[in-house]
Amino acid sequence: MTLNATIEGIGFWAPGLPGWEAARAFARDGSRPEAAPARPSPQLLPPNERRRAPDTVAVALDVALAACAMAQRDPKTLPSVFASMHGDLAITDYMCATLASEPAGVSPIRFHNSVHNAAAGYWTIGAGAMEPATAISAFDATFAQGLLEAAVQLAAGADAVLLVAYDAAATGPLAQVSPSRGLLGGALVLSRRAGGPRLSLALGDGEPTPATGPLAAHGAGNAMAPMLPLFDALAAGHAGCRLSAGPGRILNVDIAND
Repeated sequence: MTLNATIEGIGFWAPGLPGWEAARAFARDGSRPEAAPARPSPQLLPPNERRRAPDTVAVALDVALAACAMAQRDPKTLPSVFASMHGDLAITDYMCATLASEPAGVSPIRFHNSVHNAAAGYWTIGAGAMEPATAISAFDATFAQGLLEAAVQLAAGADAVLLVAYDAAATGPLAQVSPSRGLLGGALVLSRRAGGPRLSLALGDGEPTPATGPLAAHGAGNAMAPMLPLFDALAAGHAGCRLSAGPGRILNVDIAND
């Protein structure tokens, strides 16, 4: 079975590449913007919340809002899929260490940010979105399964769906078993409308596309790096890629550029 989706909007954030246009330029000729911010600053949140939000929430909301702006879609009208392999491992490490040493000292703010769907919660509250929000984790197949979920929602009748993928650095003992470096986020507004790059998706057996593109090399080591072959293909105008969808399985992504 083949599922189809049109890309209306793209959001992207990686260290030194604070947006999709910066990412495209880097993929094209290696150029980077001067004085790129060290951290995303999601304008969806009030200033105090913006400063307190963990990196995972900040990058997820930043790329989500950018994709909606590019698509000229009101964020509150879109169902959403939030894909993250780990959630926030830095907070998980803090929680484990604090519970082991001083259980009564757990920060309430960090506690409520420790759940896997924290970014989805911030998004729905900040955007005033009443549409369904889904949080997905599937190890190194997380992005492919999130993309598949968004495409299935389109096939089931949704006019457009927001897909947000993100992960941050791992710390402490968890970094030894669930490694992740840096901060990375990507978002797509997908729809059934004509116009824009058209994706055709099909599950199959095989191996994913080697991560040799400029963006894949730049974001290597982050848990969400498996999404980068698609963003490299979009930046270069290539015809598609194969994404890891599970042991021995791939999601074939064909791209038709109008």
